[in-house]
Amino acid sequence: MSINIGHTLAECAGELADETALVEASTGHSLSFKELNNRADTFASLLSAEGVTSGKRVMLMVKPSADFICLTFALFKIGAPVILIDPGMGYKNLLHCIEGVKPEYFIGIPKAQVFRCLFPKVFKTIKKSFCCGNSFGFFGANICKKADSYSSGYSACSPDPTDLAAIIFTTGSTGPPKGVRYEHSIFYAQLRLIRDYYKIGPGETDQPAFPLFALFSTALGAKAVIPDMDPTRPAKVNPEIFTQSIKEYGVSYSFGSPAIWNVIAGYCKKNDSRLQTLKKVLMAGAPVSGELLQRMYDVLPDDAEIHTPYGATESLPIVSIEGKEITESTWALSIQGKGTCVGRSLPGIEIQIVAINDGIITEITPNNFLKVNEIGEIIVRGDVVTRAYENNEKENRMAKIPDGNTFWHRMGDTGYLDSKNRLWFCGRRAHRVEDAVLNKTYYSIPCESVFNGHDDIYRSALVGVYSPKKKTTIPAIIIEPEKNQTVTDKQLVEEAKQLGANSALTNEITHYLLYPDFPVDIRHNAKIFREKLAVWAEKQLEAKL
Repeated sequence: MSINIGHTLAECAGELADETALVEASTGHSLSFKELNNRADTFASLLSAEGVTSGKRVMLMVKPSADFICLTFALFKIGAPVILIDPGMGYKNLLHCIEGVKPEYFIGIPKAQVFRCLFPKVFKTIKKSFCCGNSFGFFGANICKKADSYSSGYSACSPDPTDLAAIIFTTGSTGPPKGVRYEHSIFYAQLRLIRDYYKIGPGETDQPAFPLFALFSTALGAKAVIPDMDPTRPAKVNPEIFTQSIKEYGVSYSFGSPAIWNVIAGYCKKNDSRLQTLKKVLMAGAPVSGELLQRMYDVLPDDAEIHTPYGATESLPIVSIEGKEITESTWALSIQGKGTCVGRSLPGIEIQIVAINDGIITEITPNNFLKVNEIGEIIVRGDVVTRAYENNEKENRMAKIPDGNTFWHRMGDTGYLDSKNRLWFCGRRAHRVEDAVLNKTYYSIPCESVFNGHDDIYRSALVGVYSPKKKTTIPAIIIEPEKNQTVTDKQLVEEAKQLGANSALTNEITHYLLYPDFPVDIRHNAKIFREKLAVWAEKQLEAKL
């Protein structure tokens, strides 16, 4: 059996032929499975004729669309690694990422072509570029038109499991974005998990807020609806438009960040609307609160499921839990400061907890594994765990732990396993605050839970600020108020201080600040950039530290 997802699409086209595979919600344009596969073939034929062959790296900068999906499938069929970078990460990060992966070919919309021309040194490895869209001849022929004259009978390659399929970048929530090497076997393992665990396949309709997930849906024989939204700003989604396409196309499952579902749940409640066809929701990218889960259950059919898979760009998915278990069991513990329960390991995945280490871990044995309920660093191994970062040996040494013929990946997160073998997430390793004077470690998720239940607090953030007087880092709490807060800022700070004083987790924290709108990551709009808040907090507290 081939592990090339391009072959998987061809098989779906043979079985489902004229059934709808892909819909662009913004235009209403649709493709059947046969048309989708044929379109991918014509793109593959065109690109092959232009010199793009197996192993040649191709940077793809095309908006979420049928063309984006077809081109990605085409590159899989060729065996040419596709490089995907979130454009919302900022141009400095973007340029740094491009320099690090050295693409040989470039496919981009006219706006992306202008960007390429503005920074010729960064794109110096590009041998040839292709314009996806009409540039009035400035950047050559529109390959969307040019592909029409090419053959639709392309014979997809059969790659080795370790052949590179893509380079996908991390969000950069705790440092510069890193290029993750996705081999063909990783994509195939992910596809298998999504099919077997979440029961995705023919007869289902997906509306993924993360564009690449449409690739998985159609490869599994499900219809994918590309939503009319900016994927780099999920928190700014237009809920009326997003829910309208769910209803119009009978969407049965959807993946998105908590930021999206927070907006959708609020909109549906306000308009007394239920998403009757939506039977399965996947939320990922940041911890999901019990309150958000309950608000979503209130606008879904009675038999709907909500899953909150846990993972990272380097390893996804590895753990999952159904929302009912959270609302009925674990959330009561979460609001007491026990962390967020993210569930049990998925089939083929092994999770362990080891002592927190900010340096390199060169070896590991079972003696290193912590006991039940002991907080430490989360490590994972399994067939969806990627092997390496691209051109980044320093980060490879930090993130991977050799273990005989296999390896463990360090998630960069803290947490623990309970007596039911469920994983509890306590925050990023880099976000813990170690107070040397008190000899105490503060973890972000448990500490923040003390404040997040307040009606006027939207969310909170634990940060570490350096105290010259104490010559150590000390904890501070930053509060983002609800937009319609009912008390004054001064009163809200006092009430937050009282909450903190009443909890053993936070009763020794003395510094509290308000910040109106937390900086968040560009992919999920849900991961708080605590590093930026810490720098701001130090300036605000300078006289007191």
